Amino acid sequence: MRVLGIDPGLRNLGWGVIDVDGSRLSHVANGICRSSGAELPERLLSLYGQLTEICASYAPQAAAVEQTFVNKDGAGTLKLGQARGIALLVPAQRGLAVGEYAPNTVKKTVVGVGHATKDQVAHMVKVQLPGADLAGPDAADALAIAICHAHHARSQTLQEVRA
Repeated sequence: MRVLGIDPGLRNLGWGVIDVDGSRLSHVANGICRSSGAELPERLLSLYGQLTEICASYAPQAAAVEQTFVNKDGAGTLKLGQARGIALLVPAQRGLAVGEYAPNTVKKTVVGVGHATKDQVAHMVKVQLPGADLAGPDAADALAIAICHAHHARSQTLQEVRA
C-alpha cells in the first residue's frame, strides 16, 4: 500500500509518500508545497495544484492528514483550516480514504511520546525510513503522519482479522 501523509499549512504544506508492505516501511518521496499568490484564494489554488500533481505522480492508495489544533489566533486557525480542506479534498477527489490524526497521536506513534519536538520526530522518521533525505521539518512531519497511518491501518486490519 502506498500512503501519502500531509502536514497542512497555508505557506508550507509538507507531504511525504511511503510504501507499506506488512510491517516494512520504505520511503518513496517527500517535499514541501509552497503557496504562491498575494491573496488567500490564489494561495489555496496554488496548494491545490501542487498537491494534485503529487497525487498524479506518486499514485497513493491511501492518505492521512494531521488534524488542526485551535490556538489563540482565531484568524490563523481558520486560514490553516482552509489549507487543511485542500489537504482533505485532493485525495478524496482521487477516491482515497483519508485518515486524520491528532498531532500528539502522530508523535506518540512515531517517537513514543506525545509531546516530542520537531527534531525528535525528524530523527525517528529517519530511523524508520533509512536513506530518506528530508526536505524540511514540514516534510518530516508529513512522513510521520504517513507512518502513523500505516501503523494504525495495520492495527485495524489485525483487529478485523481476529474478529
